[in-house]
Amino acid sequence: MVTVIDSLPPVTLPVKGTCDVFPVHRIYCVGRNYAAHAIEMGFDPDKEPPFFFQKNPDNLLVGQDFPYPPASSDVHFEFELAVALKSGGTDIPVDDALAHVFGYACALDMTRRDLQGEAKKAGRPWEVGKAFEHSAPAGALVPVTEIGHPTSGAIRLEVNGERRQDGDLDQMIWKVPEIISYLSGLFALQGGDIILTGTPAGVGPVARGDALHGTIEGVGELALNVV
Repeated sequence: MVTVIDSLPPVTLPVKGTCDVFPVHRIYCVGRNYAAHAIEMGFDPDKEPPFFFQKNPDNLLVGQDFPYPPASSDVHFEFELAVALKSGGTDIPVDDALAHVFGYACALDMTRRDLQGEAKKAGRPWEVGKAFEHSAPAGALVPVTEIGHPTSGAIRLEVNGERRQDGDLDQMIWKVPEIISYLSGLFALQGGDIILTGTPAGVGPVARGDALHGTIEGVGELALNVV
């Protein structure tokens, strides 16, 4: 059997402190998983179950600056904890969920907010606002064997040295085991899946020339420029 076009190289994330890489299967994102962020976006965090959207594996951006995308004049940052699964399944019990986690990383869910807003108003999918090229900058994965499973700790983002997001992992409405369990009732999860777990309050626009620096206590940091 011969492929009729050239095969694309696999998408991978580096594993911190090693030469190893993590092959990426899918990227799932949890919407409005911090109460304060849900409120700033105009929603009541007490009235909805978790919901999800996807980015494409090749939306990942590693070790490079973020190129401001076309077709938008209102691109926002959303800094998040990323969870990398080493195994998966369906209908995973909450108590078993963390056994499927390989490690964690810092990530950004970059969003063309104007296009997302237009899609919302029209009742259309969000991909045009969420799943564009380079929309998922991410740092190296840190294995669970090194840091365990972070359940609390500061998650912060600065833009040009000014603190813009300042939350704590324990403010997640849906915790990591619950996210994995719920998501596995909707999709057959696999090793290689990445889950972005939502962002704290303080999201906002970026401009070319901005410097972004995010940190998650116990996990690491992510720094890049908007170009």
